[in-house]
Amino acid sequence: MRGISIVVPIFNEEDNVEELHKEIKEVCEELNYDYEIIFIDDGSKDKTYERAMNLNPLKYIRFRRNFGQTAAMDAGIKSAKYDYIITMDGDRQNDPADIPNLINYLEENDLDVVSGWRKYRKDTFMKKFTSRGANLLRGLIVKDNIHDSGCSLKIYKKECFENVNLYGEMHRFIPALLEIKGFNVGEVVVNHRARTAGVTKYNWKRTFKGFVDMISVWFWHKFAVRPLHLMGSAGIVTLGCGIFFAIWTVVLFLTGEDLSDNFQPILTIFFIITGLQLFIFGLLGDMLSKIYYGSKIDKSYSIKEIKENK
Repeated sequence: MRGISIVVPIFNEEDNVEELHKEIKEVCEELNYDYEIIFIDDGSKDKTYERAMNLNPLKYIRFRRNFGQTAAMDAGIKSAKYDYIITMDGDRQNDPADIPNLINYLEENDLDVVSGWRKYRKDTFMKKFTSRGANLLRGLIVKDNIHDSGCSLKIYKKECFENVNLYGEMHRFIPALLEIKGFNVGEVVVNHRARTAGVTKYNWKRTFKGFVDMISVWFWHKFAVRPLHLMGSAGIVTLGCGIFFAIWTVVLFLTGEDLSDNFQPILTIFFIITGLQLFIFGLLGDMLSKIYYGSKIDKSYSIKEIKENK
């Protein structure tokens, strides 16, 4: 049995942090896992830090301010030392008792990633409605074949995150990003519990940001290593339109047509200039893509301290 790192982003969860740690610890020790519990404090303003300091074993990563769940997930994943990384929410709606199911499903099906599916959600109607709408859009745009990518309860092989940096609201689309890189992704139904303490952190702003990041994932899937194919193709089509109007303009001129009030010359100039710009943007994007893949990207967050209670 490989060791497991349980990564949990938390933000103002003073009423949940102790019980969640207890549940995770009980599951891991009952099944005799080698394990570590990593809590990433995303700038909490309540007593989360004070209560967590009484817990062990625990690695506690504390941000200087609130950077968001994706940044917290990235910091925890980069800090993990074991071969299996399990992520989950800090509000206790994910059930630690599902950890063995995730591990077994991963190993039995020779997968790299297993995403939890909250098939029977214990959320408000509006939250479920918004989530299902987002899942529908994701299925159309990203096509990752996952029913519930927004579920934080997932297991990954550590090798999945070599040279991967998370940003924005990308934690929802990690399976899609990894699938693009060739990793095998699966899904298993998990338990979902109603929130009993604390306040939900989800709002319309996060939904909007998630949609924008969904478009980003689509772009990365299609054109990350070949942006010239997108912008260059659009540029060639636009240049073709410009050439068409240029020929039309020449024909009208040769037939003695008065061009002072005609739209063809204006459209000729517009399409040719726009086409050249699009093609140049494609070339620039291609160069930036090569620079991106050849450089080390700075992190989007700042860690205040790391404490380990053993």
